[in-house]
Amino acid sequence: MFAWISNNLGTILITLVLILIVAGVIYSIVRDKKKGKSLCGGNCGHCAMGCSCHKQ
Repeated sequence: MFAWISNNLGTILITLVLILIVAGVIYSIVRDKKKGKSLCGGNCGHCAMGCSCHKQ
């Protein structure tokens, strides 16, 4: 078991770092959504949908 871990330590560390990054992004999105912030940035002038997704 320890031989497998030592042989794959780089892969394990990179995977853990990527999991932490994804979890942080998801946490940030959920926190912003609860605060009522938009995920798109709110610049409707450059959007193909205009302002149909936001309240005027």
